[in-house]
Amino acid sequence: MKFAKNITFFIFTLLFFNTIKAQYIQVDDNSFTATELIENVLVNSPCANVSNVSVSGWSFSSGNSYGYFTAKGSSFPFQDGVIISTGRAISAIGPNNSLLSEGPTNWPGDNDLQQAINESNTINATVIEFDFLPFANKISFEYIFSSEQYLSNPNSNQCSYSDGFAFLLREASTSQYINLAVVPGTSTPVKVPTVRGSGTICPPANEQYFDAFNGIAHPTNYNGQTKILKAESNVIPGQLYHIKLVIADQGNNLYDSAIFLGGGSFTVETDLGPDRLISNNTPLCENETLVLDATTPNAIAYRWYRNNQLLIGETGPTYTVTQFGFYKVEVQFNASCFSTGEITIEYVSNPTPNSVALTQCDDNNDGIAYFNLTDAYSAIVGSNTNVQTPRFFFSQSDAELNINTISTTTPFLNTSVNQMLYVRLQNIYGCFSISTVTLSTSNSTLVLPSSIICDNDDSPDGITTFSLSSVVTPNILSLFPNGSQLTYYASSTDAQLQQNAFLNSFTNTTPFEQTIYIRVANGTTCLGIFPLVLEIKIFTPIGLEDETIYLCEGETISIGVLPNFSSYLWDTGETTPTIFIDEAGTYTITVSNSEGCTVSKKFTILLSGPPTIDSILINDFSGNQNSVTINVLGFGDYVYSLDGSYFQNSPIFQSVPAGEYWVTVKDLNDCGIKTQKIIVLDYPKFFTPNGDGIHDIWKIEKLTDTKSSIAVFDRYGKLIVQFNPSIKGWDGNFNNTSMPSSDYWFILTLSDGRIIKGHFALKR
Repeated sequence: MKFAKNITFFIFTLLFFNTIKAQYIQVDDNSFTATELIENVLVNSPCANVSNVSVSGWSFSSGNSYGYFTAKGSSFPFQDGVIISTGRAISAIGPNNSLLSEGPTNWPGDNDLQQAINESNTINATVIEFDFLPFANKISFEYIFSSEQYLSNPNSNQCSYSDGFAFLLREASTSQYINLAVVPGTSTPVKVPTVRGSGTICPPANEQYFDAFNGIAHPTNYNGQTKILKAESNVIPGQLYHIKLVIADQGNNLYDSAIFLGGGSFTVETDLGPDRLISNNTPLCENETLVLDATTPNAIAYRWYRNNQLLIGETGPTYTVTQFGFYKVEVQFNASCFSTGEITIEYVSNPTPNSVALTQCDDNNDGIAYFNLTDAYSAIVGSNTNVQTPRFFFSQSDAELNINTISTTTPFLNTSVNQMLYVRLQNIYGCFSISTVTLSTSNSTLVLPSSIICDNDDSPDGITTFSLSSVVTPNILSLFPNGSQLTYYASSTDAQLQQNAFLNSFTNTTPFEQTIYIRVANGTTCLGIFPLVLEIKIFTPIGLEDETIYLCEGETISIGVLPNFSSYLWDTGETTPTIFIDEAGTYTITVSNSEGCTVSKKFTILLSGPPTIDSILINDFSGNQNSVTINVLGFGDYVYSLDGSYFQNSPIFQSVPAGEYWVTVKDLNDCGIKTQKIIVLDYPKFFTPNGDGIHDIWKIEKLTDTKSSIAVFDRYGKLIVQFNPSIKGWDGNFNNTSMPSSDYWFILTLSDGRIIKGHFALKR
C-alpha cells in the first residue's frame, strides 16, 4: 500500500521541490518518433543500419506507453535511453509513491511474446520493431526490467505474479524468433519469479542479477528492478534481421512494468569466442595455439591488440595466439564505423610425462605374463596434480588422438617381450602428455624355506590363525632388496593376476602343511612368485599346566620346569629353568622347542605364615554349654584342635567337658604350628561322703585360683561352710556333724571378679 507514502511525499515535495526534482528520472513520451528512439537513442552508432521501424502501444491523453528517458542527475544507472511500459511511460518518474496500474482493459497483448515466454492472456502490450543489417557477427544491448510486482511485503499467492517481456530476434526471411531476454547463461526468461532478491516470503531466484526493492525516494515509481542485464546474440554479417522489443501485463492490467533500454548500448561486436580461463576450465595448454578469427564481410581494415598494446604488423582478419593475455580486435567498415571483439586467454602447463617400466613375474620364462597396468598409475602421475586417471594405448598416435583405448588394464596379457605401451595423462583442462610403459618379465629360481607356524590355540589340530605380516613376512623379506613388498595368494595364477589376495589374518585350511604363493614386488617390478610351504607344528609338553604354590613368610623357594627345552624366558627376565623367589605374586615362564614354538606356564604364589595365638576365650562352669574360642593372628590358612588329633576349620569349640586341653593351631600350607595348654572348669553335680574313697569330697578339680573362695548353703540359705576351693573341698560335715542327703547351694567368687552360682546334691 502506498497511501502513507503519498502523504509523506506530498509534504516533502512542498518543502524541497527543486531539490527533489533532481533525484528522479525524467521521461518524454511525446517528442520522439519510434525511428528516432531506435536510430538516435538506442543504437546511436555510425555502424547502424536500421530500417523499417514501427511501434505499437497505447496513446494516453497526456502521452504514450513508450518514450525517451534521462537520469537527470539521479542515481539511475543509465544516463538516458528508451522506455517501453505497460502503462503511461511518464508515470515511471519517481518517487515510488503510487501504485501504477494504468492500462485499459481493451489494450491487447502480444502473441509472439506469449509464445516466447510460455505465458498466456497478455494485455497492455507495447512493441517496438525494426530491421537491422549487422556489419559484424554479434549484437548486444543493455536493459533494466522494473516492475510494480516486485513487492517488498507480498502475500504468498503473489509470488508467481509477473508481467512478461521479450527481446525477439529472427532472420528477416524467417518467422522463428529467439528470445534474448534470458537469465545469463540459461534459456530462462527474465521476469519477477526468475530474478528476485531475498528478504520476502517469496523465494529468491538468481538474486545476483537483482538490484533492490525500492523505497519512496527511488528515481523511478516502480517497486523493484533488476541490475543492468545484457541481451546478446551471434548473427551473420550482411544478413538482414528483424528485432522485436515487447512488454505486456499478464493476466490483468494491474501492477505495471517497464523496460529501460540503455541509450547507445546497442552495439555491433566481433565475437572472438568465449574467454579461455582456468576458472571455467577452458585455458589453453602449453604450446597450444588458438586462431582468433575476425573475418567479416565488407571489412576494410583489422587491428589487433594484446594487453591493449597494438600488435604491429598484425592487420589480417585472423591472429594466432601463442601466449596468455587480453586480446582485442578492431574491425573497420568505413571511416567512422568500427566493430570490436575481446577475449582473455590463459595458459596451463601440460602434465609432466613419466615413463615407467613394469616388470611382471614369468612362470615359464617365455616373456609373456599377466600385468596389472594400474600398478603404473602412481609412477605415471608422479607429482602432477589435477590429472585424470591415466589411459593406455597400443600406439602413440592413438594416445594423441585419444582413440582405441586399452579397456582391460587388469589382467593385461602382453603380446611380445618388452612390449611398449603409450600412456595419455590428461589434466582437468584437457591438456595432456604422452609417456610410455615398458612391460618386461622376470624369472626367479629362488626356493623359499618352509615357514614354521606353531599351533598354539586351544585346539591343537594343525589348523590355526596367525598374522602373515608378523609370522611369515620378516623371514621372507630378508631374502630380497630393501623396500620389497609381499602379497600372499592361494595359487600362482592369482599371484600373477594379483587377485584374491589373502588378508593379513590367515587361517590355513589344510592341517599341518599347506602351500601358498608369495608375490614379491619392489615398486612396479615383480621380483618373483614363489611357493611357500607352511608347516603347522603342535607343541604340547606335559607338566606346564598353571600352578598355585604357597610361600611361607620369610622363606625362599624355587619354582620352575624341567630342563629339557630349547629356551626359557621368565617374565622377570631370567632365562633359567628355575628361579628363586621370596615374594608372592604371579610368575610366568615361556619355554620353546627347537622349532621355535612356545608354551607358557603361570605360577601363582600365595603368601602364608605360622599362626600366633592371641587369646583363648573359655566359657566354663556351664556344664554341657562350656565353649572355647581361639583368637589367632596371621595370614595363613589355619585349622584348630583341642587334642592334637582332630582338627576343625572353626576356632570355636562347643560342649567342651571340664578338663585339661592342649590347644593346637596349625597352617595347612605347612608354614607352622602353635600349642597352648588350657583348663576348662566345672563343679561336681553330686558327692557321696560315705568313706568308700569315691566322690567323698565335693571340690572343683583343676581350679588353681588361690584367691578364689566358695560358700556352701543349705536349702534354707544357712551358711554351712566357706573355704578356698583351690586348696580343699567340703567333706559333708558341719560342726563335726554329718549333713543329711539334700541339695546344697554354692557361691564361687573368682579373683577375676566372676561369680558362679549353682547347686549340687549330697547323697549318703
